[in-house]
Amino acid sequence: MKILVIGPSPTRSKGGMATVIEEIEKDKKLNEQFDIDVYESYIDGNKFVRLFYSIYAFIKFYFTKRNYDLYHVHVASRGSTFRKGHYVDVIKKWNKKVILHVHGAQYLVFFNEISEKKKNRVIEILKKSDMVISLSQDWKDKFDQKFGLTNCCVLENGIDMERLSPAIQDPVIHQKSFVTLGRLGQRKGTYDLVEAVDIARKTVPDIKCYLAGDGDVEKVKELVKEKHLENNIDVVGWANFDKKLELLKSVSTVVLPSYNEGLPMSILEGMACGKAIISTTVGAIPEVISEENGILVKPGNVQALSEALIECAQNLEKIKKMSECNIDKVEKQFSVDMMHDQLSKYYKSVLKI
Repeated sequence: MKILVIGPSPTRSKGGMATVIEEIEKDKKLNEQFDIDVYESYIDGNKFVRLFYSIYAFIKFYFTKRNYDLYHVHVASRGSTFRKGHYVDVIKKWNKKVILHVHGAQYLVFFNEISEKKKNRVIEILKKSDMVISLSQDWKDKFDQKFGLTNCCVLENGIDMERLSPAIQDPVIHQKSFVTLGRLGQRKGTYDLVEAVDIARKTVPDIKCYLAGDGDVEKVKELVKEKHLENNIDVVGWANFDKKLELLKSVSTVVLPSYNEGLPMSILEGMACGKAIISTTVGAIPEVISEENGILVKPGNVQALSEALIECAQNLEKIKKMSECNIDKVEKQFSVDMMHDQLSKYYKSVLKI
């Protein structure tokens, strides 16, 4: 059976969707079972580049990609949903099967903000798909309730532990060092983290936090300079895989104080590397992080966030236990093999084979 995976370019775009697509493309077991190709519907760039490429990609798709049995379409919120809606329309006109894989952390926020006409269009796209994949049980429950879906299934993100294993180190070595991975900005709690480090350094003067990601890089750098935190915060900017591995190797804890999330790849990557986790009580994060393997705070609670940083920087036994627990948890629940085994079952279910 021929399957076309559609979404952001694994090599020319950043973020979790591109990582998930890259892992599907490279998975030997999946490719032994199915004839899988990847189609790049989106690349990073300025507004003109993104728009031009998206139009070009859709036209090319329409005229050259009819000969597949199943289309696995990856989608985020806002413009991504409406762009991918055109793909879903065409695929169903061809009487082919389509799985819509929803990744956007702010999907319900986006839905609540749009007009009734656009809401109806979103629901139409979701219901027209043969299967909608959500990243967690929490998302599935909310999708079913909000959109009236009967075709939604759960597929939690999986991690390639072998690829990340070089970053596993005794957490004692870098106990006072932290990293955040992903886009820098308000939604990710970046500004809260800067404030929290400013508070924490009064107790832990040599605390170190690396901020890795695109987004508000220059704005965050200005804030760090304004608060004289240059010795405590390093604004790295976007980190490719090798740089990310280097950063993970240099810290004991991954911090993600987000206001909205699904199931963040950065948390799973941190867990796979044996890092303690500090994050917030949003999305599917509480399904993954508990007192055994991390510390959760309410989004926006800077004081609690600073206390969590201090706790991890000072409590050696705690981060050792978190480290061991996280490696074990990823192996048992969130390995990429488990994810792809479940994805294979979904492919077969939709294809009725």
